[in-house]
Amino acid sequence: MVNRKELNPEASPREAFGARLRSVREARGVTQDALGGQMEYSGQHISAVETGRKPPTLPFARRADLALDVGDEFEREWGKIRNGSLLEGFSEYVRCEARAVEIRIFEVGSIPGLLQTTEYATAMEAANVKRGVIPPEQAEERLTVLAERQAALERPNPPIVIAVLDESCIRRPIGGPEVMDAQLARLITFAERPNTILQIAPYVIGERCPFSRVVNLLTLSDRSVVSYVESQTRGYLDRDIPTVVPLVRAYHQLQAEALSQAASVALINEVRKGIL
Repeated sequence: MVNRKELNPEASPREAFGARLRSVREARGVTQDALGGQMEYSGQHISAVETGRKPPTLPFARRADLALDVGDEFEREWGKIRNGSLLEGFSEYVRCEARAVEIRIFEVGSIPGLLQTTEYATAMEAANVKRGVIPPEQAEERLTVLAERQAALERPNPPIVIAVLDESCIRRPIGGPEVMDAQLARLITFAERPNTILQIAPYVIGERCPFSRVVNLLTLSDRSVVSYVESQTRGYLDRDIPTVVPLVRAYHQLQAEALSQAASVALINEVRKGIL
């Protein structure tokens, strides 16, 4: 076959997906054009996915499962690609987060993902692409994961979400004035929900702030607590009681030092006045 690209499934989850798609398709005796017709994609699109030139989406994976009658194989393969776009350790945290009955967040420097608007999140990922940290398709995958996480908060009996944000989160401009103003408005709306608490840890608390990096604490339905702490290159999920309990204690101390929710909303509104 002319110009047939040899695939290396070990190279990446995306190439593994493409290699498996090609293998199953050829075993069925189906051409790329024929498979594309079944899935409502072009044959060129099928070729691009098989050779790793185009990332598969979740709808694509599900249609491939149906067209090739392989259960949920390609959806699971897509999940490996999606998790590959995340910080190491974060995919496991996301699974726990979706089951949590209480979520406690501390963030420094930027609005935490669960509270971000689409425009704010897009600006953050666009900056990562521009700096060469991630390719564009990986940015798209991260935005998809974020949308799924936010949607999980809208489930029946949603979790209690407590967010304490360092003052830097609301003062660091992201995406331009309009994006930032809408993002701060989103925080105020978040604070009005019956299952949420929003507090700002002001600069003036100084050394009394017990955390210097992102910390998330999840309470699960069995009342166990899981902690997640990020460094620059990976995340650490911890279920070990001796190390989790001090973080819970420090979080309570942080809440005592932070502004009340009413004072936090007032500060956010004050910051908004200087944006537009």
